[in-house]
Amino acid sequence: MRLRVQLQCKNLHEYLRELSPEILDRLYNHPATCLAVYRDHDECVSVLAGLRLWHSQQLQGGLQGYILNPVFKENLRIALLGGGRAWADEGSTLGPDRHARDIESLDRYAMERWEVILHFMVGSPCAAVSQDLAQLLVQAGLMKSEAGEAPYITSAGFQFLLLDTASQLWYFTLQYLKSAQSRGMDLVEILSFLFQLSFSTLGRDYSVEGMSESLLTFLQHLREFGLVFQRKRKSRRYYPTRLAITLAAGVTTSSLPSSSSNLTSTTGTGDAGFIVVETNYRIYAYTNSELQIALVALFSEMLYRFPNVVVAQVTRESVQQAIANGITAQQIIHFLRTRAHPVMLKQTPVLPPTITDQIRLWELERDRLQFTEGVLYNQFLSQADFEVLRDRAQGLGCLVWQDVAHRVMVVTPQGHSEVKRFWKRQKSNP
Repeated sequence: MRLRVQLQCKNLHEYLRELSPEILDRLYNHPATCLAVYRDHDECVSVLAGLRLWHSQQLQGGLQGYILNPVFKENLRIALLGGGRAWADEGSTLGPDRHARDIESLDRYAMERWEVILHFMVGSPCAAVSQDLAQLLVQAGLMKSEAGEAPYITSAGFQFLLLDTASQLWYFTLQYLKSAQSRGMDLVEILSFLFQLSFSTLGRDYSVEGMSESLLTFLQHLREFGLVFQRKRKSRRYYPTRLAITLAAGVTTSSLPSSSSNLTSTTGTGDAGFIVVETNYRIYAYTNSELQIALVALFSEMLYRFPNVVVAQVTRESVQQAIANGITAQQIIHFLRTRAHPVMLKQTPVLPPTITDQIRLWELERDRLQFTEGVLYNQFLSQADFEVLRDRAQGLGCLVWQDVAHRVMVVTPQGHSEVKRFWKRQKSNP
């Protein structure tokens, strides 16, 4: 019988919190203990000061004191006592909604909208997003766009796809907030609205009455992300989804209720444990997910597709194309390992070494070569002619490569015209 022991490394304060009140009270009879515990107070004070919840002030006798931010103090008091104007009126003021959505349909809608973004990132032809969203993906470094070409996924984007949905959403929202002011939006207004969403009731509708144009634009972006449901762009009511409520509340994946585990605690790219890799470089992906299939296609060639499985081949060309798009060999291997079928998990190592080694070698092989455009000069009649033209190219800073023994050199396309004119002048004035 084998026992598995899980190591738990706790710091001193986590340990002290587990002690009984009686033991803690006895400990505090020792000045050194009190000073050691109080020492961590500085870190907490620093965090709160950084958030401008309070600021320090010198008190009588030289003691250091802290004064609560008066603006924060007043509004916190209003919030705790239930005063002030309600931040939003529930949709009941508009009357019953004939197209009301229940929680299950809101969850389904949220994930459908979010997966459209993920499908777009992997280049699925059926996925279309707004120009604003495509631009945001590029600004966030998740995709790259070159003149005249559709955006394509980057190395950072591939790592993004490997995250769980909650982490994806949080990262994406932070990137949106960073670009909000450059879009002409009021950062305070949209941040306040996000925090207000954390106090919404899932399944209840809310009115858009009183929203500014900037906030209405933000609402449309949230709609595209799957954070709110709004039947039409001009609809006077909206429903916050679970994605918005948990995001704004700062809820982590591990603390979500079981009812929402299927929504945000799963990996953003679908179910784990569906890939079988063989030593002949064949990949069998047992999935119906279009997103998973598109991910596999990022670094392999699709061979066959059946109702519940696709067959692909890892090739030198497919891997090097993925690497050219910013995906690393290690990311490919990590993807295959973390999505390995339970059957493969029984073997050690999980992936055949021949496959992992070859993927890394293909990456190294590509890294050894650097391609540079240039114009070839050869067939010089004398060594002197070659050296004169080579020296001129060097002087212009456009010499790419030279082979003195064979009288061959390459210059940049930009420097070609000047080198050519120089050579014609040399030939006309021997």
